[in-house]
Amino acid sequence: MILEYHRPKTLDEALALLKRQQPVIRALAGGTAIHQLHQGDFAVVDLQDLGLDAVQRRGSTLVLGAMLTLQAFLSSLESLNLPGLNLTTALSDAIQQEAPLNIRNMATVGGTLAAAGGHSPLATVLLACDCELLLQPEDQRLALGDWLSIASLRTSSFRSEAPAGALIVEVRIPTNVSLAYTAVARTPADFPIVCAAAAGWPSGRRRAALGGHGLAPRLVFDGTESAGAGLAAQSAYLTAGDEWASAEYRSEAAGILVERCINSIGDSL
Repeated sequence: MILEYHRPKTLDEALALLKRQQPVIRALAGGTAIHQLHQGDFAVVDLQDLGLDAVQRRGSTLVLGAMLTLQAFLSSLESLNLPGLNLTTALSDAIQQEAPLNIRNMATVGGTLAAAGGHSPLATVLLACDCELLLQPEDQRLALGDWLSIASLRTSSFRSEAPAGALIVEVRIPTNVSLAYTAVARTPADFPIVCAAAAGWPSGRRRAALGGHGLAPRLVFDGTESAGAGLAAQSAYLTAGDEWASAEYRSEAAGILVERCINSIGDSL
């Protein structure tokens, strides 16, 4: 139950409120997952007046304000002219599979990553891209992979708060990467049973990530010799069975999808 509602006008004011110990106080972004993230009684700090919804390119980095809605992100992609091959297409596909239109109009980029479980297509794609989060206070930079690893310490599908009570203010995505994303799902409206993404850099570096199961997407490959990426993906999902799919099916599909993505970006480098 929400006990108090605060709507600060400045980031400093928001951070000061978030330091309070009693009652428990949480950040409110789009509001689509607040009751899944937090149980019991708590107060909220609404972030919508802080101006954290910009999207811009800074050199070879795409910088998203954490309060940018998924739909605004999707709508901006075509006009951004991102240089990475298929980067726009893969991001667009992942955003559309993340949530239906009515949710995308409310859900934010930062809130989506804060709440992301293992099924999140957008978190899977951004993990493959090795994107970075900027947290306040103190301009803390955190790799998305490190942020998602917090899920392994939780007993539920959602991480309950940012490290040390910090607030995600920006999401930074490299634009000099080739990107591929693919997924299998029961219907187009469902979260994927298995999804895979792979990113490639001009240096020859490649990263591959899997989603569709567990508390967070998994990084299954990061290197220059990608011959074993498919086997690594199969191994990562050897025990990934649940009511949606057997572990055998997920493991086999994971290997196929990761190899498909790796081969796709390999042709583009």
